[in-house]
Amino acid sequence: MNFVDMIIKKREGGKLSKEEIAFFVKGVTDGSLPDYQISSFLMAAFLKGMDTEETACLTMEMAHSGGMFDLSSVEGFKVDKHSTGGVADTTTLVLAPLVASVGVPVVKMSGRGLGFSGGTIDKLESIPGFRVDVSEEEALGFAKAGNIVLMSQTENLTPADKKLYALRDVTGTVDSIPLIAASIMSKKIAAGADGIVLDVKCGSGAFMKDLESAEKLATTMVEMGRHVGRKVTAVISGMDQPLGMNIGNSLEVMEAIHVLKGEVGGDLLEVSLILGANMLLLAGRVKTEAEGKALLLEQIKNGEGLKKFTELLRQQGGDIGIIEDFSLLPLSPAVLSVKAEKNGYLTHMDTALIGRAAQETGAGRAYKEQPLDFGAGIVMKKRLGDAITAGEEMAVIHSQTEQKCQSAASYIQQAITIGEKPEPLPPLILRIIS
Repeated sequence: MNFVDMIIKKREGGKLSKEEIAFFVKGVTDGSLPDYQISSFLMAAFLKGMDTEETACLTMEMAHSGGMFDLSSVEGFKVDKHSTGGVADTTTLVLAPLVASVGVPVVKMSGRGLGFSGGTIDKLESIPGFRVDVSEEEALGFAKAGNIVLMSQTENLTPADKKLYALRDVTGTVDSIPLIAASIMSKKIAAGADGIVLDVKCGSGAFMKDLESAEKLATTMVEMGRHVGRKVTAVISGMDQPLGMNIGNSLEVMEAIHVLKGEVGGDLLEVSLILGANMLLLAGRVKTEAEGKALLLEQIKNGEGLKKFTELLRQQGGDIGIIEDFSLLPLSPAVLSVKAEKNGYLTHMDTALIGRAAQETGAGRAYKEQPLDFGAGIVMKKRLGDAITAGEEMAVIHSQTEQKCQSAASYIQQAITIGEKPEPLPPLILRIIS
């Protein structure tokens, strides 16, 4: 098979066969195709697109390019969740123990974050002693015993995606919905879950800035799930302000514990409940989303969700003392309060700039190998629509140095707009596709 002919075919808008896509993924995986040819193909696919059948085929070939996590020995319908990324998106730490506490197994492989703040794995690693590098054998044991395991991706998972993602990042081909969808879904399918709930973020702090793009990505991934025999639901949620109040790794762990204790409500809780309820729907545990939300809320009220989170800490070596004593979690020493410069109402947040502020503190990465400051971040004090008086505290910044705090503060001041009149709040849930 001549790969140059394949590049030309896709450049001209042709449809690739299953055999051609398999040849491409094999060449990526075993190194027989040079980077310059792979990059040329990615640009052709970026410009001409791929249909649902091509994308589904690419997804499955990428999923099978490495090891597949076999969860068949774990009883029940196994569920997973993925977010396209946002600011203060702490939903996994809330919904995973809640869903597992009602008997639905949650086996989730996650990655480390790049950008605004750490990923789920970084947040977990901010907990003293917590071990994310769990073997597949251990993970199966945890899932069978307690219905929950949160772990880092194994090295042999989707090696083709790792290579393609790195090349997309340096060739201007990241913003391709078929390639994004194949990257996300290949990892989720290789991780072995029966059902997947996708949280597709939309707004100023999201990869997808507008609803049309978010709907296209969500629909593509749901259709791919149908093609490959997996149950998939996509929830399109707003990211026009940070989802939670805490941004940063240990700070987000603290907020998740507050939510599980029933001490904090708001958008973080609401999105966690909606995502969790849709996981229960896929598993057949409930018949409606409302029933699922009510069940998960009851698990907060009766303490079972927090109990399951404690089990998760214990099984993976985390210090369970953090549940009652946040001083056991890292917190950076330099602190700076950001105050409002005038009276009015908080009418707009550039959430991407707030994320950039968190990155300045050391809570996020500018490049893949950059070490994180687990105790750095931002505690927001105000949300959209809130009344504000001049001199009132809008945020508290934590970092290692005063200079980093000042740098982050300048981004926060740029990100927040204070108007004379309140404006309508943007919707939290824009659409659910299943």
